Amino acid sequence: MKTTLDLHDATLQAAKSRAAAEGMTLTAFVEDALRARLAPRPASSDPFRLKLKTVRGTTKPAVDVSDRNALYDFMDGR
Repeated sequence: MKTTLDLHDATLQAAKSRAAAEGMTLTAFVEDALRARLAPRPASSDPFRLKLKTVRGTTKPAVDVSDRNALYDFMDGR
C-alpha cells in the first residue's frame, strides 16, 4: 500500500543513511522499524524492585577518620 509521510528532515536523512548502511531500501527499513515498534511487549508480572542489602553496625570506629595521622597509624596497625 502506498502512503505519504511527513518526516523531519534529520529523521529522514538518518533513516536513509542507516538503511543504506544495512543494505536495505528505505521502505524496508521503515517497515522493520514500524514492525518492531508495534510488536506486542511481554507483560511483566511484577514491577522491578531494587532490594538493598543493609548491614547494621555494632561499634563506633576505633579511630577519628578526620585525623589523618591517627587514621594512618590505625591502618598500619600501630
